[in-house]
Formats: sequence, C-alpha cells, structure tokens
Amino acid sequence: MNELELTGRARTHVVELNHPRCILHYEVAASFLAMRDAAAYDGIDLAARSSFRDFETQLTIWNRKWNGERPMNDRNSQPIDRSTLADIDVVDAILWWSAIPGGSRHHWGSDMDVIDAAAVPEGYSVQLVPDEYSTGGIFSRLTGWLDANMLRFGFFRPYRTDRGSVSPEPWHLSYAPVSVSALESFSLSMLRQVIESSAIAGKPHVLARLPEIYTRFMLAIDGPR
Repeated sequence: MNELELTGRARTHVVELNHPRCILHYEVAASFLAMRDAAAYDGIDLAARSSFRDFETQLTIWNRKWNGERPMNDRNSQPIDRSTLADIDVVDAILWWSAIPGGSRHHWGSDMDVIDAAAVPEGYSVQLVPDEYSTGGIFSRLTGWLDANMLRFGFFRPYRTDRGSVSPEPWHLSYAPVSVSALESFSLSMLRQVIESSAIAGKPHVLARLPEIYTRFMLAIDGPR
C-alpha cells in the first residue's frame, strides 16, 4: 500500500462486498468470505459491523468525541463526562477505544469489527463492549468459534490483551497477510505529516504526544500467534 492508502486518504486498495455489506482490502475479501461460510455451517452469521474506514470518517469520530458530541467510555466501558476532563486527558480517553485519524488499522481494509448477526435479539442495539463477547454475553459463542477457527483463515485479534493502551477488543479482527506488512510500512513521520495538515481537534496536544501515540497505540499490539 502507498501512503495515501495507509492513512485512509485513498480507496484504491479496497473492494465493496454486497453480501454481507462491507468494504475490505481486495486481498482480504476471499478469506473473510471463506471464514463466513465456515461459521455459517456452525450456525453463526458472521458479519462485519465495521470494516474499511477512511480518514474523514475517523476524523469525524475523533472530533465529535473531543467536542463532547459523541459518547466516550473509560477502560471499563463506563461513560465518561467530557466536561470533567482536561484536554490533555481527552487524548487518552479517545485513544482507548478509537484510533487517531491517519493511524487507524481500519484504513487498511485489513481489519474489521465482527458480530454474530444471528445472535442479536430483536430490538437489541449492539454496543461492541467486552461484556457482549465474554461468558454469558450474546456473542460468547462467536468468541469461542473465532478462538478455534480464525487463525486458519489468516485472522487474529490485535487488541487481545490489555497492554495499557488500546482497550481489549474481542470483536476486532485483523488479516495478518495484509496488516503485518501495512504496519511495517507505516512510520511516525507519515502520521505526523497527515496530522499537521488535518483539522483534528486538539491538534497541539496530539502533536506533542505523537511519538508516544505511535509507539503505545499503534505499535503495541498482540501479533498473530
């Protein structure tokens, strides 16, 4: 991928699927569909709640959280009151659950947030919180199925454990053959250039901490096992 693709400012590396509806890197689509077929055989309707996300979409998420227009949660998935936080602390509060624009793995089309659509009760609003994927949660069966099967299709969970950075996300899958090389091609200077030219809220705080953000929130992941 080139710099525009790596930072979510181009879509030349992705394709749109109609069933299920999602946008993925062209090298990811076949493996995801194969995994979906295998899951269906076991009664699971594997669907991507979120897949490719471009820079502008990620920027909107960031700015709305910064401005208190979109909910934020703490590391225990409990709501945070934006008005109680100093600006410097808002950076961390956003990064626990949302990537910095230009540095999201969703830009690559290799990563997706998945659910079992067959397990969603009528009228239920999916939250994408850990309790939904743990024992007793509506997606606990999906968690077990992915644990047993995702690796043979090339997928892994980059936020499997708590590393004191991005909160654990059992719903977030990454396709290793694409995402590993994408991360290796990414650089701090690339991210800095994108942030400096953007309309990101809290830009001075973000730029002051950019090396830490790059190292702690982008590089510190759980790799494929």
